[in-house]
Amino acid sequence: MMEWTSPQKPAELTENRLIDAILDGAFPIGSALPGERELAAQLKVTRPTLREALQRLGRDGWLEIHQGKPTRVRDYWREGSLGVLGTIARRSTHLPPDFVPNLLAVRLALAPAYSALAARNDPASVLLVLADHQKLPDTAEAFASFDWRLHNQLTIACGNPIFTLILNGFAELYGPMAVLYFQPPESRQRSRVFYAELGQAFKLSDPIAAETVTRAVMQDSLRLWEQRGLLRQT
Repeated sequence: MMEWTSPQKPAELTENRLIDAILDGAFPIGSALPGERELAAQLKVTRPTLREALQRLGRDGWLEIHQGKPTRVRDYWREGSLGVLGTIARRSTHLPPDFVPNLLAVRLALAPAYSALAARNDPASVLLVLADHQKLPDTAEAFASFDWRLHNQLTIACGNPIFTLILNGFAELYGPMAVLYFQPPESRQRSRVFYAELGQAFKLSDPIAAETVTRAVMQDSLRLWEQRGLLRQT
């Protein structure tokens, strides 16, 4: 089947170039962007294209725009939206040193909650995914793909679409991180145990058990990363 892709529009390209400039420090937090005419000339785009890109960035929390005043780079860590978070996650070369440990801490807080809700709301759909776990090839790539599919289904089954949107914001970062995590055999074995335990909890439609086993594996995952120094390498 042919795959159709749409080329980025000029405003989207301009938006990405400005985000890169902000994350690279060319336009640091709190700084004012050059005037519209100068900035459009620097980026080699028309002023209407630049305005559209600036409006997009203002909407997501990258920029503060006021008529008649210089456009300021906002403190996007404190004033940004989920759009900022997803954009940063897709730019692995721009991740600050504490991004991954902070992300894992959020995962530890969220995953037990959506697992418990899924066990209560729609255990059958999750059991369909878990039915394949015993046939998983013993490779990091296979485990990374399966783990993503499982957590995606857990967020869908929980009945709260916000969990799914948050998870999807890290789709591009999740894959490489998961492959790295699943390289050692002990990581794959720990997840095999988790998948079996989670399956038992879902067969019983037991939200407390689902929450407990999910929290335990999230804690162990963080510990395994710290032991191997992966947090410091990322």
